[in-house]
Amino acid sequence: MAKNDREINIIICGTGGQGVVLVSELLGSAAVRGGVAVKGSEVLGMAQRGGSVFSNLRLGGHVIAPMTPDGKCDVLIAVEPSEALRNIQYLAKNSVVVLNTTTVMPYTVYLGKSGYPTPEQILEKLKKVTNRIITMDASGLAKEAGSGQAANVVMLGALFGTGLMPIKEETAKEAILGRFKAKVGEINIKAFDLGYDIVKKALATAK
Repeated sequence: MAKNDREINIIICGTGGQGVVLVSELLGSAAVRGGVAVKGSEVLGMAQRGGSVFSNLRLGGHVIAPMTPDGKCDVLIAVEPSEALRNIQYLAKNSVVVLNTTTVMPYTVYLGKSGYPTPEQILEKLKKVTNRIITMDASGLAKEAGSGQAANVVMLGALFGTGLMPIKEETAKEAILGRFKAKVGEINIKAFDLGYDIVKKALATAK
């Protein structure tokens, strides 16, 4: 866990229907529970399923402005991989990027009005900025946990797996159980743990 006196800038991005806003709410709730200062903002795009969704949270330190400056993002969590490119300007050379490998094609691609980058193209562009990139099948892990809808919570666990959060993992789980009850809560805790373990092991191997 990072020290509370250090500012941590987090960007969570994806598309409508992937639960990006919920991840932001859970993280904000965990910060409040843990006594960590938090500021943030959200951009909901067209507020439609498939439209871009961007959430920015700044934790700890003496943060005043809600938006992360360009080049100052510590962790970027992309629930939809191509959305990482849409927010690439926030990355620094030491940023950690976690990508869900499951894609959501914009309807404009099906209409032939736009293209979609290949996984190789996405990684190539991101690696021009940072080499600290971790990919995971969050959607598959969510199904393993018991619900395909829990991919966003897998990614929340991945965020905590970076070891950069100024909030205890137990506090994050309290926030999850405060939002989801009974069996659904248990499924989401398992989803959190699966994402957490993968990123923690990946970063340990990379050292």
